[in-house]
Amino acid sequence: QVQVMESGGGLVQAGGSLTLSCTCSGLTFDRYAMGWFRQAPGKEREGVSCITWNGGTAYYADSVKGRFTISRDNTNKTLYLQMSSLKPEDTAMYHCAADFCPLYGLETHLIEDRGHWGQGTQVTVSS
Repeated sequence: QVQVMESGGGLVQAGGSLTLSCTCSGLTFDRYAMGWFRQAPGKEREGVSCITWNGGTAYYADSVKGRFTISRDNTNKTLYLQMSSLKPEDTAMYHCAADFCPLYGLETHLIEDRGHWGQGTQVTVSS
């Protein structure tokens, strides 16, 4: 059984930083691209970032480019998202996608239950 668990969320002031972590079990961690997506109340789900299986290439949504950095540690089976210069509009529940890149076809993955993702960690940015 695949288990995906995010951590590291919290309350931070605008301009601050947070680092999210995601650990996985029950799948071959270094076989897949992975990433992060988020959902804020009343807004559509948004792919934030993803990274190739070996960490060689990272991709970002325009809304976070230059502020967020994704990385992975395949030895310790952990995915990270370093977030800096946070804005109130970054407030959302952040979910880890354990075996797909959420920048492409996110809704298809979620609606058709393709892939694995966690329950999320809340990030709240105050102005």
